[in-house]
Amino acid sequence: MAAGAGTARPAYRRIVLKISGEALAGSQGYGIDPLMLERVAGELREVTALGVQVAIVIGGGNIFRGVAASADGMDRATADYMGMLATVINALALQDALEKAGLQTRVLSAIEMRAVAEPYIRRRAIRHLEKGRVVIFAAGTGNPFFTTDTAGALRAVEIGADAIMKATKVDGIYSADPKKDATAHYLPRVTYIDALNQRLQVMDTTAISLCMENALPIVVFDLTRPGNIRRIVLGEPVGSIVSSGGG
Repeated sequence: MAAGAGTARPAYRRIVLKISGEALAGSQGYGIDPLMLERVAGELREVTALGVQVAIVIGGGNIFRGVAASADGMDRATADYMGMLATVINALALQDALEKAGLQTRVLSAIEMRAVAEPYIRRRAIRHLEKGRVVIFAAGTGNPFFTTDTAGALRAVEIGADAIMKATKVDGIYSADPKKDATAHYLPRVTYIDALNQRLQVMDTTAISLCMENALPIVVFDLTRPGNIRRIVLGEPVGSIVSSGGG
């Protein structure tokens, strides 16, 4: 697997891109920003043109946050199911943008709703990827009490991805929240254990543990900077990497 940008050979064969609902909201902070969808679709078209197989796990926080609703008194399981349905809305919006960019796309939902998405079947997902289609995993794991971070890690392990790339609004992992702590420093490489022990908020503990058990690297990067997905795929040092080696 290795490659530099000069050879234009990808460093990854198959990736899972984890996009939060908030990222799809763009600068407006809620709902779905068509310009953000268009830009992400354009970047993924460039990545797939390199021969990389792309799967996406999408959040729903721009529409509904299950954890916040449960904190306000709603039953947690009910709130989580509502959050899963929000991810389906985002998945359909992203599918539309990707297809307008000329990419063949399939939405696979962990909650069956055959009128709008295929049911999630592992072998079917892998087959779609092998045929060059972009696969969007919707509805999380299909179970309450699990985040879309955990869904991303689970799907990445299931389909044999080389890495999970977590799209954020910051350029990587910091020792603390750089917006709140002036002493926070950038961490280009982190071990799974340090991410867990230091509570670095890369992903939730279940997701990090799953990645650690399966030696799945986590790349945390800034989605708001155009071209970053392609740079990472080509092996450029963009964002922070969580792995067994650290640094």
